[in-house]
Order: sequence, then structure tokens, then C-alpha cells
Amino acid sequence: METASIPGFVRTIFWIIAIYYIIKILARLFLPVIAKKVVEKASQQFQQQQENYQNQNTTQNQTNQKPKEKKIVGEYVDFEEIE
Repeated sequence: METASIPGFVRTIFWIIAIYYIIKILARLFLPVIAKKVVEKASQQFQQQQENYQNQNTTQNQTNQKPKEKKIVGEYVDFEEIE
């Protein structure tokens, strides 16, 4: 049966701390770039949805528009009061 040694324990703790700081530094470098890409992609999708919605509405309005028929009722007579 093997027993744990102090140098092995210290070496393990050192590697855990080193890996933690390496990940922390890499996250500070790359997370802003990744976040910027995600925001750009989301805004691009939002713009595309807006354009699709506007195009859909304009085509619907064009197909649904009918020329309004004017009813001919007769001549308009303007009456004035005489005192």
C-alpha cells in the first residue's frame, strides 16, 4: 500500500492553482471576443427577422388593397342661412 507524500501533495496543489490561473487568463482574453461575436450574430438575426416581417406586411398590403369605389350620391349643395 502506497502512502501519500508531502512533495506529491504540494505538486498536485501547485498544478491545480496553475491550471486555475491559466483558465482565468484565457477567459479574460477570449470571452470578450466570443461575446462580441454572439451579440453581432443575434443583432444580425434580429435585423433579418425585421426585414422578413416588413416584406411580409408589404406583400400582404399590396394583395389585400382593393381600389375604393366612390358612391355617387348626387350633387352637393351648399346652403347658407338668410337672416
